[in-house]
Amino acid sequence: MASTTAEEQPFTLAVPDADLELLRTKLASVRFPDELEGAAWDYGAPLADIQRLVTHWKNSFDWRKAEAAINTLPMFTHDIEVDGFGTLNIHYVHQKSAVKNAVPLLFVHGWPGHFLEVRKLLPLLTAGPADQPSFHVVALSLPGFGFSEAPKKPGFKGRHYAEVFNKLMLSLGYEEYVYQGGDWGCALGAHAVTHYAHTHIKAWHTNTPFYRRPKFLSNPLLFLGLLTLPFNEPALAGLQRSQEFMKKGMGYYMEQATQPQTLGYSLADSPVGLLAWIYEKLVSWSDDYPWTDDEVIEWISIYWFSRAGPAAAGRIYYEITNRNTNDLFEGTKRTTVPFGVAYFPGEIAQTPKSWSKMLGKVVFESTHDKGGHFSAFEQPEKLASDLHKMFGKGGPAHGVVPGRNGYD
Repeated sequence: MASTTAEEQPFTLAVPDADLELLRTKLASVRFPDELEGAAWDYGAPLADIQRLVTHWKNSFDWRKAEAAINTLPMFTHDIEVDGFGTLNIHYVHQKSAVKNAVPLLFVHGWPGHFLEVRKLLPLLTAGPADQPSFHVVALSLPGFGFSEAPKKPGFKGRHYAEVFNKLMLSLGYEEYVYQGGDWGCALGAHAVTHYAHTHIKAWHTNTPFYRRPKFLSNPLLFLGLLTLPFNEPALAGLQRSQEFMKKGMGYYMEQATQPQTLGYSLADSPVGLLAWIYEKLVSWSDDYPWTDDEVIEWISIYWFSRAGPAAAGRIYYEITNRNTNDLFEGTKRTTVPFGVAYFPGEIAQTPKSWSKMLGKVVFESTHDKGGHFSAFEQPEKLASDLHKMFGKGGPAHGVVPGRNGYD
């Protein structure tokens, strides 16, 4: 299978001085909105928080220091041919383990995440104790995110993301591999296994399990299980949390799924607007994670300095949902490769655990006492432990990749 048009190239992040100077100019000329008395978080990101973060970004945050730290990661780019879209230059981290038989693992982020979500996981997965399985970790920037090239025309669907994933892994010599993803990484994982389960993807895992409500004709037992929800307090509480989020927290989704270009002008031109747009999600979607100002600004900076610009990432909502006329899973099907699920209490969308069976053949489940939507960043030890248990000796997915069981 022809998957590339060039060899992989080492990647070094080097934001031009002119871009930094433009950022300083924009931050210096910010015009803040007013705020109602006692608004707190009820109307969105609080004014005091954004003012503090802008001051830090302008006066204290050292991008060059952050950039140097990012450049310690083994980063590369690779040209990937995508059916109907030509060549896309894809950016990724490729952290190999010293363990000869390490399991190849593809890590896929979501929005408003990026490739740096994997950073805390890398030492845990690639250089852990000898009694735990090791992994060769590949963490890409999704097309249009971070430092990957964005598609130039409409219609980039789930199957195209799956094609990018698989061709990237094949180009690195990983004919068979496992997959881990959260947020869009879950939805795109469903697309990926639809096209490449068994032949290439041998197992997958998600930390944000969500799916459609069961229907009587396709899943009669799960559908009838809806009748018992009033007697299942944890499942009912999770659904109520999800319904509350649907009512009060989905504005971002509707805008990005219907008019991403209109929103894009503000995100591309205003670093403060971009900061507020994403900071609100970092705080409200995490589980009381103690974000430092440096962490927030570095996170936002990845979007601000991204290759395609801050507006490009939001288009995934429009393209995958066909302008909000279908859900994220259109065109996917359940497969029988081993599937693992982690449940974190601060997750924004919580559905009954039984619904995860519609996504795949569940062989591993874990329930945690702490952690939210960004679990790889908030609780990396817990997520890494799940992967060790799932793929380690005695685990339900041990040895799924022939010749690569995770141990010397």
